[in-house]
Amino acid sequence: MAQLRAPADKQRQQEALHGEKDDVVVVGGGSESNKKARAGLCGVLRERKVVDLARAKRRLVEVPYTATLAHTANALLAARVSAVAVAAPPGHWIGAGGSMILESDPATGAVRKHYIGMVNMLDILAHIAEADDEAVDLDRRMAVPVSSVIGHSLEGLTLWTLHPNTSVLDCMETFSKGVHRALVPLESSADNVVAVELVESAPGYRMLTQMDVERFLRAHGAELKGVLSRTVRELGAVSEAVFAVASGARVIDAIKAMRAASLTAVPVVDAGVGEETLQDVDPPLFQTELRILFRVLIHALAAGVGKKAVGTFSATDLRDCPVARLQPWLGISVTEFKRKVAEYRESNKPVVPGADAPAAAAAATDEEQSNEQPLVTCFLESTLGEAIEAAATRHVHRLWAVDGEGLLRGVVSLTDVLRAVREAALGEDRELHNIVSS
Repeated sequence: MAQLRAPADKQRQQEALHGEKDDVVVVGGGSESNKKARAGLCGVLRERKVVDLARAKRRLVEVPYTATLAHTANALLAARVSAVAVAAPPGHWIGAGGSMILESDPATGAVRKHYIGMVNMLDILAHIAEADDEAVDLDRRMAVPVSSVIGHSLEGLTLWTLHPNTSVLDCMETFSKGVHRALVPLESSADNVVAVELVESAPGYRMLTQMDVERFLRAHGAELKGVLSRTVRELGAVSEAVFAVASGARVIDAIKAMRAASLTAVPVVDAGVGEETLQDVDPPLFQTELRILFRVLIHALAAGVGKKAVGTFSATDLRDCPVARLQPWLGISVTEFKRKVAEYRESNKPVVPGADAPAAAAAATDEEQSNEQPLVTCFLESTLGEAIEAAATRHVHRLWAVDGEGLLRGVVSLTDVLRAVREAALGEDRELHNIVSS
């Protein structure tokens, strides 16, 4: 249920996001040593709470457990979100990962609904990719209830929530392990602050994402200058394990490959002679599922390092494709698919008279983006601040690291960014404690 914020709450929210109010740290006994220990990067990340970031988010987007996958995909497209919560009547389900996340009436406290899981585009792609036949009956596969695909992706195996008083630093620990989003209750019934909760009852929730935390870091660039001025290579924020898909690969083969490797996005690389048909080669020593798995992992996806990146193929591209048009487009190349989706997106873009397009784009949230600019890159010597700025302004969840010739050298994901900042903060904190104790 949408909630109104008092002016004081709004002011506090702006202060939390943009640092408009100086931090005042009150420490028992007035110990100067304790004040020094809480200063610096760790101090900034410890003092800010996730509820301050969550208040800025819009009402939670959800679907009932009885909704079909087609309806769910349409909800993702209509709301411009990457994932939706699945709601069911209380008392009939066990939530993903054994969670018990409930929404209660703010007046009576009576439980109204039970959030049993989260479904994103990768869950839907995994379900589509399970079809063994070449001609996927998409209508039939998209007619199943959304509750049947919860947990198809690794992240969907557990429904994550964060206590509202969790610090941004502790939130980063969760997000640096590959969790992309979590529910945050605006009010919590839990007495103790535990970063990750499995049991919660609250009158309302907001979705907090990795991008929200990344934008918080960007807003506090002046305070975090020490770590943001270091290079992504120096901080170990570049992963060299990059799988790519050839520009001529079919959409259905790319989907199956992404499902098998649990990837939500892959770079599209220039295909050399014969590379576009690699997925049609049968390894003679493999049978049935092993042969299919071999073809998916080895032929549809290839090592991307050292190859020329020309674009990105992601779950967002499939989200932006209307369900009615997905079936005939599964057999075309990923390059052609992206062109068709871009044309459809452009032809269906709402026009607001008098709206300032750049301002509107800058104000859009992480959950409202469509990756209109498909290839965003950085260099190994780019600073972390530059990487964060590029990800935030271009609304992407990963940057492809390239060399001077545009050849792939790795990938910098939001998971890598948050892990690097957290490790740098903890390292700085240990150094401060050592100085104080010496």
